[in-house]
Amino acid sequence: MIPAQFRVIVTRRPKYACRACADGVVQAPAPARLIQAGLPTEATVAHVLVSKYTDHLPLYLQAQISRQGIDIDRSTLADWVGRAAFELRPVFDALITELKRSTKLFMDETRAPVLDPGSRKTKAGYF
Repeated sequence: MIPAQFRVIVTRRPKYACRACADGVVQAPAPARLIQAGLPTEATVAHVLVSKYTDHLPLYLQAQISRQGIDIDRSTLADWVGRAAFELRPVFDALITELKRSTKLFMDETRAPVLDPGSRKTKAGYF
């Protein structure tokens, strides 16, 4: 098993100039990213989403975990989750459309205690 590691990916985009050409200085465009001009790669955002929704690790706990000397604020993680949700909206819409075409829908009615805001008690929630 190889533990996860954070790496800095350096993208070199040299500028080329041609005195004989009309374009002047030419540089290759930056590669498209999930968050324009942002630091995280798609893999980093996917890791945050999997940790939050599959491993049930809330963002405040992810923010407290400092690995390899990297501290990421909870508000930054929340922004990444929101941007990923925006990009995944077409997938969500396609799934809803497919579900609505179905003649039968089934759901899991597994109960779980959920905090009831303001009453300091829990109420029955469903997965």
